[in-house]
Amino acid sequence: MNLAEIFFWCAMLLVFYSYIGYGLLLLVLVKIKKLFQKDFRFEPNFEPAVALVVPCFNEAAYIEEKIKNCLALDYPKDKLQLIFVSDGSTDETAAIIQKHPGVLSLHEAVRNGKAAAMNRAMNYVTAPIVVFCDANTHLNSAAIREMVKHYVDPTVGAVTGEKRIITKDKENASGAGEGIYWKYESFLKQLDSDFYTIVGAAGELMSYRTALYKPLPTDSLLDDLMQSMHIANAGYRVIYEKKALASETASADVKEELKRKVRIAAGAFQSMGRLLPAFNLLGNFKVSFLFISHRVLRWTLAPLSLLLLLILNVYLQQTKAGLYSYLMLAQLVFYGMALLGWYLANKQIKVKLLFVPYYFFIMNLCMYLGFFRYIRGKQSANWERARRA
Repeated sequence: MNLAEIFFWCAMLLVFYSYIGYGLLLLVLVKIKKLFQKDFRFEPNFEPAVALVVPCFNEAAYIEEKIKNCLALDYPKDKLQLIFVSDGSTDETAAIIQKHPGVLSLHEAVRNGKAAAMNRAMNYVTAPIVVFCDANTHLNSAAIREMVKHYVDPTVGAVTGEKRIITKDKENASGAGEGIYWKYESFLKQLDSDFYTIVGAAGELMSYRTALYKPLPTDSLLDDLMQSMHIANAGYRVIYEKKALASETASADVKEELKRKVRIAAGAFQSMGRLLPAFNLLGNFKVSFLFISHRVLRWTLAPLSLLLLLILNVYLQQTKAGLYSYLMLAQLVFYGMALLGWYLANKQIKVKLLFVPYYFFIMNLCMYLGFFRYIRGKQSANWERARRA
């Protein structure tokens, strides 16, 4: 076996581990853990005061519905503080919020990004538990109650809900692919949580112990990841609660999905540079193992390995043929399906067979685009919300 073959198979194993092997390994570890672990008993009467914070920017078309959704949540009204932050909004968002006496409206003309809005809102939080959710997500009525119950355990520092993508039969490959991806991602998050802690919360619905909230730099791109990792690195667990649902529609089209994914990718590289303790396997091994396996490899070595697999396969099928010729054909077919899926998605044509290749290709392409945007300093913290279907 020559050097090219060694690199080829190492790259193949890395891609397999990042997307499939890691989940299988964790599944086994969780089953072993449950053999020796007693079920945790929740306290049905545990109802601490909670602050629900909703950062929003130019959401006039949706904010009324969001407020009604929050007011209808199944939690004692005298224990639920509602705070809406509309900093920088230039439409009627702030005026609509101010019409509701049960909601604290925070508004400044200056727009400094989501992290800055969250930091400012924390100055008004009086409850021991704070929940953040996006303005364009719909929460199920039991969402707050299902998240808060975990704080009976003093080792729990944060709890995240489940992000769900609302898909319709007429939606394109982008929307359907996003839905499939989040179902798999939710499965992995549940395994992370069952094993020890999740390593990257869903900003659509996230809660923290107020005392553990750490003000973030205002240029932070992934506030949910940064905040939850700070808490995990401090020795607390971040729990995944699948009964707390934050539902939203998929991106409106391929262009909107690309815009959102590139922003997230740029934020991933920014976050890795600011979370260096999470790479220390000699510190908190469980946190580092989960962070590197679930996040870092997908953001860095997996996309790089996919490119290497293609380049090395071209060389090996010319010098070795045999198995490498079949593998080259398989790669070409896969990327052909991905590109065809992209083309058809732009034409608003849905072909279910192409959902997975298309979305897998888009995710890894965006990691490259996000990396170059990050090193060029072109990604602003003042994100423009992607249009939804």
